[in-house]
Amino acid sequence: MKPREIVLGPARALFKKRSSNNVRDVEMQEWTDADYKSSGYLSNISPADSLSNRNNDEIKGYDEGLSQVRSKFEEESEEDEEISEFPDGGLQAWLAVLGAFVGLVPVFGMLNSVGAIESYISKHQLKDVRPSTVSWIFSLYLAFSFLSCIFSGGYFDRNGSTTPMVTGTVVYVGGLFALANCYKTYQFILALSLCSGIGTGILMTPLVSVVATWFNKKRGIATSVATMGGSVGGVIFPIMLRRLYEEVGYPWAIRILAFLFLACLLFSLKFAHEREKPVAKPFESKREMVQWYASASLNWKYFLEWRFLFTALAASLAECSLTASATYLTSYALARGYSQSMSYYLITANNGLGILGRFVPAYLADKCLGRFNVSIITIGLAAFFNFVIWLPFGGHSGAIWAYVCLYGFATGSILTLTPVCIGQISSTHDFGKRYATAYFLQAILTIPVLPIGGVIVGNGSIANYNKFIVYVSVLMAAGAGCYLISRNICVGFRFAKF
Repeated sequence: MKPREIVLGPARALFKKRSSNNVRDVEMQEWTDADYKSSGYLSNISPADSLSNRNNDEIKGYDEGLSQVRSKFEEESEEDEEISEFPDGGLQAWLAVLGAFVGLVPVFGMLNSVGAIESYISKHQLKDVRPSTVSWIFSLYLAFSFLSCIFSGGYFDRNGSTTPMVTGTVVYVGGLFALANCYKTYQFILALSLCSGIGTGILMTPLVSVVATWFNKKRGIATSVATMGGSVGGVIFPIMLRRLYEEVGYPWAIRILAFLFLACLLFSLKFAHEREKPVAKPFESKREMVQWYASASLNWKYFLEWRFLFTALAASLAECSLTASATYLTSYALARGYSQSMSYYLITANNGLGILGRFVPAYLADKCLGRFNVSIITIGLAAFFNFVIWLPFGGHSGAIWAYVCLYGFATGSILTLTPVCIGQISSTHDFGKRYATAYFLQAILTIPVLPIGGVIVGNGSIANYNKFIVYVSVLMAAGAGCYLISRNICVGFRFAKF
C-alpha cells in the first residue's frame, strides 16, 4: 500500500458520503401524507428539495474535511519531494562549492584580517586619533557588511545569484581601491566601512546560499568547505600585507590586495551559482516591487518564532565576540611587547587552525552529533579558552601561541555552522530571507560592540586589555547560552542529534 493511501484510506472512510436512505424514505413519506403549501414569501420549495439541500450541505462538509486531510498530506509530500531533489554531490554541486570557496577568500578573509589593517593605520595615518574613534571605522564596516545582507537575501530567493554577485564585486573592489588613498577618518569610513562593507554583505548571502541549494544531508560539510575560504584568506592576507607594507608601502599594498580580490570574485562569478534559477512573475508596478523587496528582505515576523530568535541572537553574539577579538588581537600583542612579525603571525595561526575548526566540527555535526550540539560545544570552549588561557597567561609567549591555536579551532565553526543551523529550522525557499534577517540582527548588535571595546581598551594598558578580554568572553558565553535555549525549544534537554 502506498503511503498516500495509508492516510487517505481512513479519511475516506470517515468522510464518505452517507446516503441514509431509510431516514430519507420516512421523512418523504411524512411529507407525502401532509398537504405541503408554500407561504408565498419565496417560490414554492418542495420537501424533496429541502431534504436534498440539507444532505448536500452535509456531503459538502464531509468533502471539505477530506480535502483538508488531502491538502495536509500533499504539503508533507511536497516537503519530502523537495528534500529528495537535492543532489548532495556531483560535479556541478562541488563546482558551486569551489566557486563559493574562492569567493569567500576575499569576503570572509577580509573580515578575519581587519586586525592587520587596524594595527597599521592606528600607528600611521590615524596615530593622533583616539582608539575609540578608530574602532568606529571597523564597527561600521562590520555593521554595513551584515546590514547589506538584507539587500541580496530577498533578491537571491527571487532572481538568483548573478546580479548581486556582479553588483557586490564592483562595490566591494571599488571601495578597496579607494581605501588605498585614505588618510583621514572620514575617508576610511566612506571607503572601507561604507563601500567595501556594503559590497561584502551583498556578496555574502549568494555565496553562502548557493551551497544550500545543492546539498541537504551533506550541507554542513559542503558549507564548511566553502567557508574555509575565509580562513585561507585570514592566513594569507596578514602576512601578505605585512610584507607589502615594508616593500611597496601602504597604498600599493591595498591596491595589490584589491586586484587579487577581483580575480577571486570573477572566478566565483563563473562557478558559484544556484541549482535552479528561480522563475518569478514580473511585478505589475514599481510600487509592488518596492513593497515585495521591503517585506522579503527583512521579515520581522521571523523574530516571533522563538527558536529562530535565539538562533539569530546566538550567532550574532558569537560573531560579534569573534570579530572584536580579531580586530584587537594584533594591537594586544604589540601592547604586550611582542614583535610586529609575531603579532601578525598570531592572526595567521588563529585563522590557520580555523580551517580545521571549520571542517572537523561540521563533519561531526553531520555524522553523529548534530549542528546545534556542535555549535554549543565549540562556542562554549571558545569562551572557556578566553577565561583560562588568554586572560591570565596572555603575557607568556607559549601560552598565547597555544591560545590562538585552540581559540582558532573552536571559533572556526561559528561562520560555518551559522547558516547551517539557520537552514535546519528554515524551509529552502525562505532560507535567503531568514539568513539575511539573522545578519540584520547581527548588524544592529555590531554597531555598539566594537566602539564599546575601543572605550574599554582606552590608552591600551594591559589592565584595560584584560577588561576587554572579559567583555568579549561574556559575549561568547552568551552566544553559547542562546544556542542552548534554541535547542531546548526544538527538542528539549534530552540527548539527541540536533
